[in-house]
Amino acid sequence: MAVVNMSLLWSWCKGEGVDPSHAIVVSDVPDDTEVEEIENALQSIKVLGRVRVRGRLCDPHTQRLVVLCECKEVVSKEALPSEVYSTAGGSPWILSGPDDEVTTVVFETRGTNPTLPMPSPSHTRSNTQPEPSSPDVPTSVPVDAFFKVVENLIEKTTRPYDGHTFRRLRVFSGVLPTPAGEESLDTWLDQARLMIDESELPRREKRKRIIECLRGPALDIAQAVRSNDPDATPDDYLTALEKAFESTESGEDFYIAFRSMQQHSGERLSDFLRRIECSLTKVVQKGGLDTSQRDRARVEQLLRGAVESDLELVQLRLRERKHHPPTFLTLLHEIREEEDRHLVRLGNPSLSQVIIEGRY
Repeated sequence: MAVVNMSLLWSWCKGEGVDPSHAIVVSDVPDDTEVEEIENALQSIKVLGRVRVRGRLCDPHTQRLVVLCECKEVVSKEALPSEVYSTAGGSPWILSGPDDEVTTVVFETRGTNPTLPMPSPSHTRSNTQPEPSSPDVPTSVPVDAFFKVVENLIEKTTRPYDGHTFRRLRVFSGVLPTPAGEESLDTWLDQARLMIDESELPRREKRKRIIECLRGPALDIAQAVRSNDPDATPDDYLTALEKAFESTESGEDFYIAFRSMQQHSGERLSDFLRRIECSLTKVVQKGGLDTSQRDRARVEQLLRGAVESDLELVQLRLRERKHHPPTFLTLLHEIREEEDRHLVRLGNPSLSQVIIEGRY
């Protein structure tokens, strides 16, 4: 475990505008811990008064945070406990105050022994020359490396969570028919799962986003999940909502509905394919069809239900490709290209006649 010289802690305090006599360092904090949770845990220590988080560092090896906090009261080493527990439980967090000679946290260097305490800032300003240290035992984290970590941390923490990539989820209440301004269950679940799978938000923030957009019966379900398991994951909330509000139809029922789909009058073939895909997804999710048969079932239903796109189906040669069907995205791309060519042919009747006669 490498150490950080107190002069570096003082530099951190100076950069954050914190009086070192009012500063403490909290280490071994899980990286998904929110600022509010840290502050609430520290404010349980009455001698510190009001506590505010002023900076955070992350150890890339342990994936734990080291947090700089500012206290309303002057921090006394004698009154400061050595550790504190989060209000959510778990392992204790280590506390270090300004009177400590060193703060033995921040970075872990594997394969090295703990470093010796460094002189306090007042000693380093004297003319006394420090004894040379052993070459294989580092005396402290280099200053440039320390501030590089601070720079990376600032860049990370100042970047907004959303990044204009994942907007807030729409409201969902579970009320039928779906009220104006709300999403249906299927649409809302798709958006929520995308946020959970692709967003870099901490798990607590994902859970918060799910709960804050729920209303009415859906919020009641979420509160029941939280009461039963305060540490429930975002996926646990989605599973509970899906079980509470999804259709009770079986996979076989969805498969029958899928096989009865037909192209609407005036509906483009690509739009019909998208409807087929939505229905097919529900069939597979409900166990009405094996995933390995998905591509073939899609092509078969397209051929069966596309009653207004015979010419386009002929050009795509889907009947000959049923045994080696394309994927959804490939088929959608081919259909859209064929629809574009069809529009061109509509503007050139002579070309359409050549195609019908099979000479194109």
